[in-house]
This record gives sequence, structure tokens and C-alpha cells, in this order.
Amino acid sequence: MATTRRDFLATSAAAAAGGVLLRPHALLARQAQEAVGVFTPIRRNVGFFTMRGGTIGHLVNDDAVAVVDSQFPDQAAVCLAGLNERSGDRPVDVLINTHHHGDHSGGNAAFRGSARKVVAHEMAAEHMRNPPGSQAPADQLFPDTTFIDEWTMDLGDETVRARHYGRAHTSGDAVITFEQANVAHMGDLLFHRRPPVVDRAAGATLRGWMQVLDRTVADHPRDTVYIFGHAAAGLPVTGTYTDMVRFHDYIEAVLGWVGAQVRAGSSRDEILARTEPLAGFEDYGPFGNPGAREIRTCAWEEITGGA
Repeated sequence: MATTRRDFLATSAAAAAGGVLLRPHALLARQAQEAVGVFTPIRRNVGFFTMRGGTIGHLVNDDAVAVVDSQFPDQAAVCLAGLNERSGDRPVDVLINTHHHGDHSGGNAAFRGSARKVVAHEMAAEHMRNPPGSQAPADQLFPDTTFIDEWTMDLGDETVRARHYGRAHTSGDAVITFEQANVAHMGDLLFHRRPPVVDRAAGATLRGWMQVLDRTVADHPRDTVYIFGHAAAGLPVTGTYTDMVRFHDYIEAVLGWVGAQVRAGSSRDEILARTEPLAGFEDYGPFGNPGAREIRTCAWEEITGGA
């Protein structure tokens, strides 16, 4: 089932708020009732974890453990248990949040007592403490280290870099790059072959999103492996430069299509009533699904200045 922006944000917040009230040991006790999480290696001690929510990236080497995003509390506890097995119960040197949404930061509390440092862009940290339109979970583990443009940390034979390229999915997105491994976690800056959630209340902009994707690929080697926050059913959550360009072009095509409809005199309701797939981007699904309606709504708002 396709997910609307409102449903996505409400579900993320509710799941995070509800589950965070449980302590890590209680979460582990419920592990058997959950679907099994999957750890997938990429290269040079960097991999990703999938279960429910945004994809978690991780590094486990002889000197350090790093985690990117935390899904929800139950899933974070499963991930942490697996990382402990792989690292010999080393503390997590750093937990980095790509942005504030509950399906990427709602599991932070599971890392309390294990993570030595929690890092996020300053706007992501602000949105975590004061989520637009909702309240922060009572037991959330907030970032203790924030940055404006860039932050780096040496992790044994690896260096992790968090960089903010501008407003896009929110006003506080960061790309997290393991530089020696040449792997970059995009968070929700990349929805693979599915319409994105565009959190306008948290400062999102489609035009800015295109610029952020341009800056990201320009700042990384052509053979970088990208970890995506989400993918369409049955598709991988990792990809390449080609997938980055494809998503950029999809956003550009939506803006172009909506702009043409506005210039032709179509109303907002008429634009949203269209159900056919966007020509050339049939792999993103028909315009009739809720996610595609959401991005067209956001495009209409940006083009017309409407709300």
C-alpha cells in the first residue's frame, strides 16, 4: 500500500513515541515476536541492517563501531544485539541520525548506555526535540553533538563524514559517508523507485532536493555505493550513481509536469485527479497512488506559492 506524507510522519511519530517508553531489556525480550532483522555487508566492514523503518548503516572494525540511524525501538534493540555479537560487545563509538523522522531516530533510546556520542545536523536535532506538529518521545536519546555544514570522526582505519548539502527532504538532512569504504548513507534523500515523502512543515523543498542530489554526486566518486532510506517493494536499498540521477530526474520531471499543467490553466484538484503514470517514470508507479499525489501537491505548492 502506498503511504502519504501525513500517514508516514504520523506512523513514524506514533511508533517511536510508543516504543521508546520501553527500556532496551524489555525490547530484547520481545525480539522473538518480531520479524528477524537482516545484516547485509557491503565492503570494508561497512554494511546495513533492515527490519522495519529506515535502513540502518553500520561499521564494525577492530577499533570502532558506528551506527547510522536507528529505526524504531524494537528494531534498534535487535540491531544493537547483532552489532554486539559482531564487535565482541564493544560500545558504539557514534550513533549518527541522517534526519529527525521517527523511523530513523525513534530507536535512539535503545542505544542509551551504549552509544558514546550521538550526532545530527543542528536542524535535525531541533526537529527531534520539537517535532513539527507533534511532541518528542518522552524517553528519546537526543543528539549531544551537532554541526552546521560538516562533521568528521576517525574510526580506526575508517573516517566517517556527515555533511549537510542543503534543504531537501527536511531542513536537516545529512549524507553520512564512510570515506575509505566509499559508502554513503543517504537517509531519506533517496527513495528508490518510489515517490518520496516531502516534509514541507520541516523545511523540505523539491527544488532544493534536486540541488542536494547534484551536490552529493559531485562530492563523491562515481563508484560510491549509496544506502537508501527506503525502496519500492522488492527492490534493493543500495545502489549507484545511476539511481541517484534517476531520482533527481524524477523530481525534475514532476516539477516540470506540474508546472506545465499550471501554465495550461489546470487547477490543483485537476492536477491531483490525474492517475496515469508520469511518462518516462512508469517505475515510480501511477499518479493515482497516494505518494504520487503528495509529491504533486508539494510541486504545486512550490510553483504557485499555495499552501
